[in-house]
Amino acid sequence: MIQTSSTELQCGRFHLSLGQDDRPLIMGVLNVTPDSFSDGGLFDAHDRAIAHAKQMITDGADIIDIGGESTRPGAPAITTEEELRRVLPVLDALRDCGKPLSVDTRHAAVMREVLAAGADMINDISGFRDPDSLAAVSDSQCALCIMHMQGDPQSMQLSPHYDDVLAEVRDYLLDRIDAAMTIGIGRERICIDPGYGFGKTVEHNLTLLSHQSVLQRSLALPLLAGLSRKSTIGVVTGRSVEQRLAGSRAAAVVAAERGARIIRVHDVAESVDALKVWQAARTGALIHHW
Repeated sequence: MIQTSSTELQCGRFHLSLGQDDRPLIMGVLNVTPDSFSDGGLFDAHDRAIAHAKQMITDGADIIDIGGESTRPGAPAITTEEELRRVLPVLDALRDCGKPLSVDTRHAAVMREVLAAGADMINDISGFRDPDSLAAVSDSQCALCIMHMQGDPQSMQLSPHYDDVLAEVRDYLLDRIDAAMTIGIGRERICIDPGYGFGKTVEHNLTLLSHQSVLQRSLALPLLAGLSRKSTIGVVTGRSVEQRLAGSRAAAVVAAERGARIIRVHDVAESVDALKVWQAARTGALIHHW
């Protein structure tokens, strides 16, 4: 069991403070795909993608997460060439935006190319299970977001099953952390993600969220939570994807309360406002600089 907790994340060109006394950081989602579950096709044109990223930064995003492959349940795989065609021009255009740039990819060949182009974080939904993926990131200074997923996007929601979802997610993440550290990747470069919605039923997701602080303490690494607009919010509220703003903001606050240090969201301005109120109530002081 890990005994010490990381409070700073080495993230490429940046050092991010992620201690319990720091405010949570906001990761803004930039899907440059035609088929993502909630915003597919909205930002797959280059100019719209750049404009949206700049607006998210103005609204208070601390990290921009660029995704070139949809990982919604049942999404078809695409070629490496197509993923790079979507991601690299956006990465190049945002290189000097002043914020860390994350790339959401599970493919080692893509990781190598985007790191060479200046990406600061690799956000891998498959938890760097492919040994080539760990090799691709090992010699850089990028951050790794190691996520839990049962199965793959094509099959993960067909019949997810756990005997003990909290223990199994914890053990999986421990295994992947150990694999990264074995090849020399420092703990200061790693954050973890329970993988809400990836190979999990609504009940699994709610159990993980309810016990998220236990998971974070047992792993003692910064935790990233991505619940924005997901189907669990829809089931709980009865709302369609485009009507899940309020539910997503409530989930962001609950995730922060239960130890998440990075909150991945689609709606940055609203998420910042919600977390400002939560942080002010938590500390008894106004936040003058987000």
